[in-house]
Amino acid sequence: MTLRQGARLIIAITPADAGKRVTTRRTVPGGFRDAVGVLESWSEGVLAVRKRDGTLVEIAEESLVAARVVPVR
Repeated sequence: MTLRQGARLIIAITPADAGKRVTTRRTVPGGFRDAVGVLESWSEGVLAVRKRDGTLVEIAEESLVAARVVPVR
């Protein structure tokens, strides 16, 4: 569990969640970036999230600060 600015941030997904809709938050230079979509894979330290617009976002596992499974829209 990671604590930031009084908010509780947790990573509550695993590679077993592939195929499920997830929301993620990762660190980037200057702050954070979020991605919501289907977790396509999590292999060799890289998550692949397919966003609604079809874009594939690759996220380095070490940059992940929060993630969870969310309901399908």
